[in-house]
Amino acid sequence: MDKVVSNILAIVFIAVVSTTTISEARTVKNGVLNAKQENIVTIAAFTANGDLQRLKTALGDGLDAGLTINEIKEVLVQMYAYAGFPRSLNGINTFIGLLEERERKGIKDILGKEPGAMPASKGSIELGTEIQTRLIGAPATGKYITFTPAIDAFLKGHLFGDIFGRDNLDFQSRELATISALACIEGVNPQLQAHFNVGLNTGLTEVQLRSLVAVLDAKVGKKQAAHADEALGNVLGNRQAGQENDITRSGSLSSSQGSTGYFKPLQHSNNRGKDITMSTNNLSQSVIFPVGEKLASKNFNGTVWLNMLTPSGSALPIGNVTFEPGCRNNWHMHAGGQVLLVTGGRGYYQEWGKPAQELHAGDVVNIPANVKHWHGAAKDSWFVHLAIEVDPEKGPATWLEPVSDEDYTSLK
Repeated sequence: MDKVVSNILAIVFIAVVSTTTISEARTVKNGVLNAKQENIVTIAAFTANGDLQRLKTALGDGLDAGLTINEIKEVLVQMYAYAGFPRSLNGINTFIGLLEERERKGIKDILGKEPGAMPASKGSIELGTEIQTRLIGAPATGKYITFTPAIDAFLKGHLFGDIFGRDNLDFQSRELATISALACIEGVNPQLQAHFNVGLNTGLTEVQLRSLVAVLDAKVGKKQAAHADEALGNVLGNRQAGQENDITRSGSLSSSQGSTGYFKPLQHSNNRGKDITMSTNNLSQSVIFPVGEKLASKNFNGTVWLNMLTPSGSALPIGNVTFEPGCRNNWHMHAGGQVLLVTGGRGYYQEWGKPAQELHAGDVVNIPANVKHWHGAAKDSWFVHLAIEVDPEKGPATWLEPVSDEDYTSLK
């Protein structure tokens, strides 16, 4: 198998692992932040800006709202990576003093879960690299990695391995804390926007992040809230344009290689030996997986082939789906979410109320749970993707009305 195909398979593997891990962190329902989450926001903010008096109040409110001692300790420890050791230590000492006061008053706070042991088979850098890749949706890139390899090692090994790898505070809570802290620090807007993106990648919703901004506005400061609101607005605008998150653009393999290279457009056999002839336009068919059998379903408006790559009842169902030109599925939703890995041709993905986004080989679509959407081929191109169902135990897909011909024909 040639090197490029091997790389694609590696991407598929990473995406599958990333999807299952991040989906496990989706512990909150859509809606505003709950009381525990709101107090994570204020605890992180006041630790980062050094307002210890208001931090003491926030710590007490957090305990009263149900945060455990160990959950709060995790937030305070994590803060040193963003606000520095002095403010983290000041926050910890403030917490110690508060706990002593509450104990004298006869208040018994819940200690909570201790962090589990780190994987014996992985070092901090290996674990941290995996976590970082899951959270940002792709391996980290940037000139800083080659210019200062030490900082890359510290980020991967210490921040993401040693800190984020501690399992007694989930990723969503850690991102709420990080975003809140960065909103209170001047001159870190690139990092603030990056962590808003990561927060969305963990399953936090736009409503929840706007709720975070509202908490900053009401309890921390107007300036900090405005800072966060501007950054969130930029992130949401970029994501709606297909630049971040929902669709990770790896680029069409055809254009990056300058030939049809890894997609053969003429004759292919399915796993029953039947030939399927495909147009030479747009690199119609991936050679990685057989096309499978023609799918008879009223939920598609044309001909589609399905080859399930994992057994029926698998904990992570994966299917190779091939659409003929012009074929698309109906609007539908997945109870646990879905990931699409585009391997050939040209097609579209659209969420309800948002513009359709064009897809090419190498694009990755992360579809949140219960989001109404459709996907399918362009009018003049075959389209092939892997469909990975997330959390299938939450129930089957909910199929809805067809995509209107008027809406579809308006696409380029």
